[in-house]
Amino acid sequence: MADLDARDDVRAGSRGPVEERAEQRVTPLELFFDLVFVFSLTQVTGLMADDPTWAGLARGMAILAALWWPWVGYAWLTNAVPVEERTPARLVVVGAMAAVMVAALAVPGAFGKTGVVFGLALVVVTVLHSALYVLATRTDNPDVSVAIFRLAPGFVAGPLLLVAAGFADGAAQAALWAASLATSYGVALVLGVEGFSVSPGHFVERHGLIMIIALGESIVAVGVGASGGDLGPGVVLAAVLAVVVAAGLWWTYFDHVSLAAERQLERARGPERATLARDSYSYLHLPMVAGIILIALGIKKTLEHIGDPLEPVPAFALCGGVALYLLGHNAFRLRDHGTVSAERLVAAAVALVLLLPALFVPALLSLGLLAVLLTALAAYETLGHKELRARLRNRG
Repeated sequence: MADLDARDDVRAGSRGPVEERAEQRVTPLELFFDLVFVFSLTQVTGLMADDPTWAGLARGMAILAALWWPWVGYAWLTNAVPVEERTPARLVVVGAMAAVMVAALAVPGAFGKTGVVFGLALVVVTVLHSALYVLATRTDNPDVSVAIFRLAPGFVAGPLLLVAAGFADGAAQAALWAASLATSYGVALVLGVEGFSVSPGHFVERHGLIMIIALGESIVAVGVGASGGDLGPGVVLAAVLAVVVAAGLWWTYFDHVSLAAERQLERARGPERATLARDSYSYLHLPMVAGIILIALGIKKTLEHIGDPLEPVPAFALCGGVALYLLGHNAFRLRDHGTVSAERLVAAAVALVLLLPALFVPALLSLGLLAVLLTALAAYETLGHKELRARLRNRG
């Protein structure tokens, strides 16, 4: 991936300066806001760990998708509005944090007794988001205000369907959940994001931080999985291998991918930039985050049973999570540059192949093989494209 991305970046050097306002960075308030999503991800992983079935896995992924979209909304909001500089806006964001916390607390029963609470909490999060967006931009940036008015009904309708799902069960509940996610994610795709402005540096940094938060969940899984048992050599080795896996995931995103994507977002202009931001970040970062959460589940189960083969669902979570993460990277690159990374496709295929032996060999060995795979991928991309990669990074 580095070769294409770096060449794109070198060619961009002859173009004019990027037209945007003064450089904007992620603020402490945004980092504070993200803390509730740390807990949300932990809750999702815990839910799937307590119910390691295919149905439990599907429910966990659906809940993750329901939580991801409100985070996306606030990432766009804080990219356009300096909320930290305005006291009323700060209070609204803190109120949204409280609502997200309630939603996170309701995660274990989101498909059961706390389903209504989960849906209502996300309704509050979405209404506060739309209201603050409109009020903060109606004078300074009316185009954005109009755009929010266009999308807000669909954004609110999604969580309202989750409230309805809280009163249903069985097939009706599943249908309402599907309709909710289709509505939330579909409205921006169908109606478009024309009118929105994006500050590339801030937008990329914001999504980089949520990737780190997701990776942090894989680290937390090590501690949770190892708690309550003896700290023997096997557990120590498994913990080290889990960190190697997390480092490999980090490396494949932050070594050059995020930099190349930022350059591509900088080169885009007007509606093209907003559309690229929606596709590459709001949509295509979700598979990568979902992959990391699945890996965290697999790591947790590995630490609990290092000497035994993994059960089918944890094995799929571990190996399939790596594959999903790498395939998400390829979708990200395809949208940004129109090509795919052959080495990442091969690595994703190898991860899926490892699923079969993972059902028969000790979980520790499966984790070790994935650690070797990700280390080899990172080494190949780092050394194989050394010169072009350096050019890309030196422009940072």
